[in-house]
Amino acid sequence: MSVTFNLPDLGEGLPEAEIVSWHVKEGQRVEVDQPLLSVETAKAVVDVPSPYSGNIVRLHAKAGDTVQTGRPLVDFDLPSQATKASDAGAPAQANQGMVVGHMATRNEELVDHAIVGRGRRAYRDRGRVRAAPAVRMLAKRLGVELSACSATGRHGLVSVDDVLARANLSKSQQRAPAVPGLTDADKLRGPRKAMAQSMSLSRDEIAMCTIFDDADIDAWQNRGDISIRLVRAIAAGIKAEPALNAWFDPAGPSRKLMEQVHLAIAVDTNDGLIVPVLRDVTSQSAPQLRAQLDDIKQRTRARTITPEEMRDYTFTLSNFGTVAGRYATPLVVPPTVAILAAGKLQRDVVAGAKAPEIHVRLPLSLTFDHRCVTGGEALRFLAAVINDLQSPN
Repeated sequence: MSVTFNLPDLGEGLPEAEIVSWHVKEGQRVEVDQPLLSVETAKAVVDVPSPYSGNIVRLHAKAGDTVQTGRPLVDFDLPSQATKASDAGAPAQANQGMVVGHMATRNEELVDHAIVGRGRRAYRDRGRVRAAPAVRMLAKRLGVELSACSATGRHGLVSVDDVLARANLSKSQQRAPAVPGLTDADKLRGPRKAMAQSMSLSRDEIAMCTIFDDADIDAWQNRGDISIRLVRAIAAGIKAEPALNAWFDPAGPSRKLMEQVHLAIAVDTNDGLIVPVLRDVTSQSAPQLRAQLDDIKQRTRARTITPEEMRDYTFTLSNFGTVAGRYATPLVVPPTVAILAAGKLQRDVVAGAKAPEIHVRLPLSLTFDHRCVTGGEALRFLAAVINDLQSPN
């Protein structure tokens, strides 16, 4: 019996993935859970396991190709009694559990949040029009009713093109002309492509506001671990003003204050900016945080960090001052509402008790989403951060 395995949703909600390498070849026999191939998603390289035991008849793409989620990857020749590893007893040709899609027998949408055979499933009501926040904003600007749009996006999402089509606007009217001389070889991939998409979403959706200040750390008994001091200071700021540790949904509009602080740390790599997450930072000691930070940085630069370790963060830290720069306007990525950036240490002249003095100061830049965070909340957060950083220990 022949069956086709499509590229599953790997848990990041992304429309595509790039094939890094195949671990199998046509004509080879494979077993359930045996790695078939490695793919690069937005920020991680992950292995996709086989959902079947059988013979490989055809590989639909080669290394370097970009495959859309839900498109064919592998054709299998299976024994007549074979079933999926994740759905024993179901007909093998019913490939709905393999890829995110619609269940033919339910009035709900099935979303598989992980690799085939190991996923958690959730059902969502179809009653509400499904669209990304940026698409909702575009529709509102153009005066288009989302319910009147054809939903051609993945999983029934209303896309930007659907909104533009409803408004009788062509892509050529909305986009700048193509840059001459660029080819497919110049296309952004992996983390750089993800950065372009995230920053575009941030630009289009969030009401950015940035405030700047400096923490005088001249009283520190030694230079210490600046990164961990920043982590501790962020925890202190959130304790003083929980409004900045939140997720915001403009469709509601609604806001959810998060109980735990999961801190995204921007890591600069040769492949682009990748953002792993320090989990529950308020419950860990400084040595534990340092060990976890060293581990995730090493695995991020080695590209062995997993997608699960880059999800569901509640606040972001960018310590760009390790390279250069004093202040910045870092961008918030939805659904979070704030990011703190630390610049390069400065030796500044300050007013002393009797005469000018030279102190070491740490420049800070706090960007927040002014749709759901007030100026007062942001200032109280930053004041608590500075107060914690200025402590001698």
